Amino acid sequence: MRNYKKEYSNYQGTAAQKKNRASRNAARNALKKAGVVKKGDGKDVNHLNGNPKDNSRKNLQVTTKRANRSFPRNSRAGKA
Repeated sequence: MRNYKKEYSNYQGTAAQKKNRASRNAARNALKKAGVVKKGDGKDVNHLNGNPKDNSRKNLQVTTKRANRSFPRNSRAGKA
C-alpha cells in the first residue's frame, strides 16, 4: 500500500519541490490570463527549454497531457 504521508514528507513537501510546483502553477496561470488554456481543458503547459523557472511567454507552449507527460524510453529519456 502506498504511504502518501511519507511520500509527501520525503519528497513533495520539501522546499525545492514546493518552489518547483509554484513555478509550474505560475506558468499555467500566465497562460490562463492570456486565454490560451482554461481549467479542465486537458492541456499541459510545457517549458520549451526544460527550465521550469523561465516562465517567459516565448518559453511556454500548450500541449496535450499525453505528449507532455510521456517521453521516449531510451538512454536520453527525460533529458532535454
